[in-house]
Amino acid sequence: MGIELFASVFQCGFFSSLLNKHKPWIETSYHGVITENMDTVLLDPPLVAIDKDAPVPYAGEICAFKIHGQAAPFEAVVLNRTSGEGVLRASGPVDCESQKEYTFIIQAYDCGAGPSGADWKKSHKAVVHIQVDDVNEFAPVFREPEYKASVTEGKIYDSILQVEAWDQDCSPQYSQICNYDIVSAGTPFAIDRNGNIRNTERLSYDKQQSYKIMVTAYDCGQKRAKESVAVHIDVKPVCKPGWQGWNKRVDYEPGTGSKQLFPKMHLETCGGPLSGVRAMVELQTNHIGKGCDRETYSEKSLQKLCGAASGSTDLLPAPSPSTNWTAPLLTDSGRDSDLIYRFDGHQAANVPDQVVPQNLTDQFTVATWMKHGPSPGLRAEKETLLCNSDKTEMNRHHYSLYVHNCRLVFLLRRDFTQVDTFRPAEFHWKLEQICDKEWHYYVINVEFPAVTLFVDGVTYEPYLVTDDWPIHASKIDTQLTVGACWQGGEVTTPRFTQYFRGSLSGLTIRPGRIETQKVISCLQACKEGLDINSLESLAKDIKFHFNPAQSVLVVEGEDLDSINTAMTKVSYINSRQFPTPGLRRLHITTTVQCFGEDMCLSIPDIKAIVMVLPPSEPRITITGSNRLVRPASDLRGPMGVSPFKELRITSTVIKGHSSPFSGSHRPGVMEVMHNLDYCDILVIGEELNPERESLEIHHNALLGKHLDATNSTSGISIYGVDSMAHYEQALRQVRYRNWRPATLSERRFRLTCSELNGRYTSNEFNLEVSVLHHSAPVEHVNHMAAQSQYLRPVHHPLMIHTLNSHMSGTAPPAATVVIVVCIAALVVIVVFGIYRIHATHQEGFREEEEGVKDTEVDWENSTLTITVNPMEVPYSHTLEEVREEEHEEEEEEEEDVQIGGVSSAESDNSDEDEEEEDEEEDEREEQKQKGKLEWDNSSVTY
Repeated sequence: MGIELFASVFQCGFFSSLLNKHKPWIETSYHGVITENMDTVLLDPPLVAIDKDAPVPYAGEICAFKIHGQAAPFEAVVLNRTSGEGVLRASGPVDCESQKEYTFIIQAYDCGAGPSGADWKKSHKAVVHIQVDDVNEFAPVFREPEYKASVTEGKIYDSILQVEAWDQDCSPQYSQICNYDIVSAGTPFAIDRNGNIRNTERLSYDKQQSYKIMVTAYDCGQKRAKESVAVHIDVKPVCKPGWQGWNKRVDYEPGTGSKQLFPKMHLETCGGPLSGVRAMVELQTNHIGKGCDRETYSEKSLQKLCGAASGSTDLLPAPSPSTNWTAPLLTDSGRDSDLIYRFDGHQAANVPDQVVPQNLTDQFTVATWMKHGPSPGLRAEKETLLCNSDKTEMNRHHYSLYVHNCRLVFLLRRDFTQVDTFRPAEFHWKLEQICDKEWHYYVINVEFPAVTLFVDGVTYEPYLVTDDWPIHASKIDTQLTVGACWQGGEVTTPRFTQYFRGSLSGLTIRPGRIETQKVISCLQACKEGLDINSLESLAKDIKFHFNPAQSVLVVEGEDLDSINTAMTKVSYINSRQFPTPGLRRLHITTTVQCFGEDMCLSIPDIKAIVMVLPPSEPRITITGSNRLVRPASDLRGPMGVSPFKELRITSTVIKGHSSPFSGSHRPGVMEVMHNLDYCDILVIGEELNPERESLEIHHNALLGKHLDATNSTSGISIYGVDSMAHYEQALRQVRYRNWRPATLSERRFRLTCSELNGRYTSNEFNLEVSVLHHSAPVEHVNHMAAQSQYLRPVHHPLMIHTLNSHMSGTAPPAATVVIVVCIAALVVIVVFGIYRIHATHQEGFREEEEGVKDTEVDWENSTLTITVNPMEVPYSHTLEEVREEEHEEEEEEEEDVQIGGVSSAESDNSDEDEEEEDEEEDEREEQKQKGKLEWDNSSVTY
């Protein structure tokens, strides 16, 4: 039994060792694919282990697959032990971007000889190669945050620049950029699949200086970049010689002085070697008034302002009742108040004989502003500006100024009775200015036989002088005409001929004297022009030159930097307080010289404008008392009254200012001082009657001022360019006198003032002068108390009390005693009054003797005044005056009670009394004129 058991155990162990005698078998290599972020690996061939020990349990079964080598994130799992099938799985995240491929060793293990797995066998080593498949999880990203490039205008580029994007995906399919695209629409650019950008058309710097385009990218999986990239392409101009850094428009605010026109200007020469630069800056203002911004005052005012000799005659004045010969002429009123007459070949005017200068000697001056152009088809016809010819019978031209074939000709044929020889008669000038359709100032100075022409202050001698016989003296009247020549003889009907075509302004003749160069330059000088700031900072090699009007500036130099510095200092200046708003054109021409060559570069001209902004317009205001009440005796006085004694002239402008806190724009009023050019006092209602009244201003009131005055029955005109203060002083000394004011109750006047020949006018200031024919009742008790104008006024409160007592009415019979007492008191008062009057009379004489030295006269007061006769002095008393005073004293003693200084008899016959007063006043005036003494300015309100 024991032997059998032993034999059985030995037999099982032996067979078992014989059954697990083979190793498992697998393929020698495997290739696998796994998609990133997945865990299943697809192997080729499949993972299968074979054991020849099968179907023996355990020995023929596969229990495990083991991976050896690098730490690969995989594990092998046995799916079927009998068949030996297995699978390869990822044990952790698999990321293609981290590792695209894995290689490792795998072995298969059987289950061994028994359930315990002891004595298992392993197969040979097999190589496993696994590739990680990519997923398109990343979008393309550009390598630069933005791209910049520059191109030169006018050129087509194959590639301006290249943009580049990249993708974090690991596979070529998803990591490669397969396409680029321009997102911005309407751009002249294109991009290829490699990111090269090119232009599709020629670019222009003047059209657009820079471009910004947006570009995106796509990978080969057609995934688009999340953010597009900006590409900046600057267009550079082709290096063209010329000025750079200047503005086409420069705004100029009035009153700011000199302003730089081109502070950042520089000349680009493209690196060429230069030997010299010449730049000419021209300010074109021929469209403004008479050629530029001048002080647009009247010709007479300008002549006085410039210090011209007096005595000139204005042949083209503003139309008025006294200068009505210019009324039919055409005027150009759109020229900033300049008085310009336009002649189109059909207008002319005869100058009245009383205006024509009659004393033309061997020295005189003819001056005018003229704008004239050529006349096609009428070249053979003379165009006459000024002509003095026979009025009747004959057709002789004594002197004339005319244009013929763009030549200016002055004809002067004098009357010579002493000799009968040829004399200079015609003086010809051939100048471009005559027909250039621009304004020029022409002055002809005659110092017979020499005649000199000034055009814009520049002297020109005649190129041709023609002699002729002198005109024989005759008694034929002459006619002076403007705009044509008068043909009064040798024709059936007198008419004008040789009409002028052009514009004229300020045509004057000054006999007896010629004008100086200084005055001529002042009369035509512009108030605006070019200027150079900081002359001391200019380089020494810089040369500059202005024309007389400062409208043209020439700058020359050899160094380019010096020229650039000089051009930045070129400025515009307008010294007028109220300049003409609008544009002024600028034109710059440049010439560049190179070494050994006359001209090597062509510099384009520059055209710009200066815009003069509108100035703050002044508001001229006249203020004062609108009503003046004066007794008739004041108006009858030799000096009359001063209606405008309290006159005040002010001028204000509205200035805007911004609040630093609110930022709002609030206007404010500011008073400004400027000149006036005329003030007119117009009589309202009936004109002045020279037989009984006058409105005048003494010549002494105008001394030391640039003022003149003319007066007529319609009023007074004070004119001349002067300050408002001087106008105030002159107007305050205007006097109104009426030596027969009996029928006059009031006189009304209207005052207006002007600046810049009517461009700015004041308000209409109306003044009424009222005449007080009878004194107020409270002023005088009777003739005894009513002082004559030869006495100083003295207050008499007691007399006023007496007056009131008597005005209370008739006393009742019961008060007879009271009446007697009152009469006695009245006698005492009368005697006392006589004494006071006599004392006051003597005191007035003493004060007159002291006050006669005072030349200033105070002519008006706000209330009724009685003024001491300033023509009397103590020694001027005559016996007749003393008797008159005694006679008055006697009348005062015997006089009945009167009311208001007028008795009942006087009040019944007031008209006769006024006539008697007028006669007495005339006698007193004669006595005062005999005295020939100055007026006393002392007066006391009564």
